[in-house]
Amino acid sequence: MLSARTATAPPAASLWKRGGGDVGSGSGCTSCMEVRRRAASVTVRAAPPKRVEAVAMESAAETAQSEKEVAAAGGAAEDKYGEDSPPEEELPVTPWAFSVASGYTLLRDPHHNKGLAFSEKERAAHYLRGLLPPAVVSQELQVKKIMHDLRQYKVPLQRYVAMMDLQERNERLFYKLLIDNVEELLPVVYTPTVGEACQKYGSIFRRPQGLYGKVLEVLRNWPERNIQVIVVTDGERILGLGDLGCQGMGIPVGKLSLYTALGGVRPSACLPITIDVGTNNEKLLNDEFYIGIRQRRATGEEYHELMEEFMDAVKHIYGEKVLIQFEDFANHNAFDLLAKYSKSHLVFNDDIQGTASVVLAGLLSSLKVVGGTLAEHTYLFLGAGEAGTGIAELIALEISKQTNAPIEECRKKIWLVDSKGLIVNSRKDSLQPFKKSWAHEHEPLTTLLDAVESIKPTVLIGTSGVGRTFTKEVVEAMASFNEGRAVFASGSPFDPVEYNGKTYVPGQSNNAYIFPGFGLGVVISGATRVHEDMLLAASETLAEQATQENFDKGSIFPPFTNIRKISAQIAASVAAKAYELGLATRLPRPRDLEKYAESCMYTPIYRSYR
Repeated sequence: MLSARTATAPPAASLWKRGGGDVGSGSGCTSCMEVRRRAASVTVRAAPPKRVEAVAMESAAETAQSEKEVAAAGGAAEDKYGEDSPPEEELPVTPWAFSVASGYTLLRDPHHNKGLAFSEKERAAHYLRGLLPPAVVSQELQVKKIMHDLRQYKVPLQRYVAMMDLQERNERLFYKLLIDNVEELLPVVYTPTVGEACQKYGSIFRRPQGLYGKVLEVLRNWPERNIQVIVVTDGERILGLGDLGCQGMGIPVGKLSLYTALGGVRPSACLPITIDVGTNNEKLLNDEFYIGIRQRRATGEEYHELMEEFMDAVKHIYGEKVLIQFEDFANHNAFDLLAKYSKSHLVFNDDIQGTASVVLAGLLSSLKVVGGTLAEHTYLFLGAGEAGTGIAELIALEISKQTNAPIEECRKKIWLVDSKGLIVNSRKDSLQPFKKSWAHEHEPLTTLLDAVESIKPTVLIGTSGVGRTFTKEVVEAMASFNEGRAVFASGSPFDPVEYNGKTYVPGQSNNAYIFPGFGLGVVISGATRVHEDMLLAASETLAEQATQENFDKGSIFPPFTNIRKISAQIAASVAAKAYELGLATRLPRPRDLEKYAESCMYTPIYRSYR
């Protein structure tokens, strides 16, 4: 299945006809010719079919201020990302720089459409009179109206669909809305609602938002060339929902929305990809609305050859500094892909590494409440898949870093329970490779409760997709040897809890704290590989942001309302570690990495058009 998102622009010829002239005639397009002759030399051209462009203006003061901010951070004002050709969205744009699209076409271009926020002057200049109601409103009022509309929906999926519709017609308003209301809308565009969206993706599908397919020719169909972050899935293990095939595209789309909203990575630099190798989900194969290939999954040598072809094609087209995030691959492929390509590509698995980084941050933050060190605790996991083993390994690495003890010794403080019980040495021959490091000497135990009573952990971490496993008996057993108290954080949003007249707000151990800032740090440093020390740096930085005020409310994480600032700090720490390890290529290194990160972050404020 080969398809790509296509822009809504008509052929270039139609842009010329709006001014009353025919293609090839001497009259040409009025709007294109009236580029105001403010340059010594003006080239007039119609916008190419793949993208509609409008003239965007910044005042001289705004341009100068932007340059000062970047220069103060020690970066190059003309090149925030260190590339030869800076992105169009973030440049101070002069009126003769781009072709002009006007009228109906401009209103249908999500990159430049402003809806009722077009000023009277812009409406006159771009042939919008009569195409919009008379009212002129601010972007802030637009946000207020849409939030009012969203709150009328009682079903979360309806809010998700409304948000996706907004993204497809007004990109900047979508991100402005999400940034300003991140705590309320994060569960809509991300977990848990995105899971239901993927299950019903064929039914709610409107417009393709990424690439579906396999190899080089598909990548060449994407209209953007300056790609910085790719999120790719094969749809085999979507959240805890299993094999959703092609309909797993909702995950890359949602993740990249957060890369932009929370981490400030430009939308045009993000590329969501679903590698459609079929599905083993019989329900989807028989669903008339299913949008993917109707065949059983490719496996074995065929699958790995396809992945190698894809990885080579990405490097060939976008270079070695594009971050490739593997997302929701099944265990049997996720670990192999990460191990294989981490040596040759800039790759990151959020299920293994991103989850590990945010959980480690929560543990480091918790130590401010309970005292002691990581090495003084005993850890028990329910779940030994990508998340469980990934978290366990990063905890062991941090303990090793703090104590200078061998990593093998640090692992002995961490125990894992899978579907067959406690992972112990007597099971080692039958274990999958990624579980063998966690097989310790102990009698076999089959239940979580047995493991809790025997191991007596001080930290209990759940990474299983099976619900209702932290039963009353398990919690009471934990309380019996931990003074009856617990520091708690959930994976999904929890409502505030009132206890003894005090309201507690459970912290959310959400990957969205980590991966947007991590990705920004990789991009601004021009890192060529991901190193485990960069993940540790991200965890430590996030833990530092939690305050006593957060602890008093029952949360070990800072509020998401501060996420853009937090992401900039994480980006600075990740970039600093990349420079320290010799993995960064953006030279010279900016003097103030945090200010530089902030200066590089995309902002969705409307541009002024002339």
